[in-house]
Amino acid sequence: MANIVELRHVDKSYFNDGLETQVLFDVNLGFEEGTFNSIIGASGSGKSTLLNILGTLDRPTKGEAYVSGRRVDQLNKNELAELRNETIGFVFQYHYLLPEFTAKENVLMPHWIKSPRSSGDASQRADELLDLVGLSRVKNNLSTRMSGGQQQRAAIARALINNPRIVLADEPTGNLDSENTESLYRTFRDINERFKTTFVVITHDRRIAEKADRIVEIKDGRISMDIRV
Repeated sequence: MANIVELRHVDKSYFNDGLETQVLFDVNLGFEEGTFNSIIGASGSGKSTLLNILGTLDRPTKGEAYVSGRRVDQLNKNELAELRNETIGFVFQYHYLLPEFTAKENVLMPHWIKSPRSSGDASQRADELLDLVGLSRVKNNLSTRMSGGQQQRAAIARALINNPRIVLADEPTGNLDSENTESLYRTFRDINERFKTTFVVITHDRRIAEKADRIVEIKDGRISMDIRV
């Protein structure tokens, strides 16, 4: 099966006051379409930087990045924004819901950015996604009138509204208790199996990591382990 996202010989450095700090070193990594993958590693190991480059939120200092077979590290900002909106869904540790909008309106936001004139099909898909993540009863609640677990579930639905081929999640369960963590994982897996959406999940939780199809460990900016479960 072909890789939906791939990095080839990627280095990443940051520069501050003329000083270079290299975070990633000659990373070669790809994820096959439809798979469920986890990335683990200590704080400061380069996990989030790696995920940001996979998601085109950051560019490699050296090397090449591909999404759906298209080289993306040389695209301009507008081209990258369009690619992300159509191809990639993001779920972060904090939900980043807009407080003045309802759960359903937050879910629809990426669609509205893509197509300012909303459609009945988009509204129906939002309802279906909210039902999938167990939020049908609170879909008209403002995001501030939802629990932390509900807010994170709304963020998952939002990530899926444009039917992305890949979902990148950076510590999505970091602010959740064990019950909500397990529930969130089951939701991810359900989506992965139903829609064949590729998942790449950064997690400190080994219990979650070990349930993935593949575990990649980053240590000091390099891939130190890559196993298929």
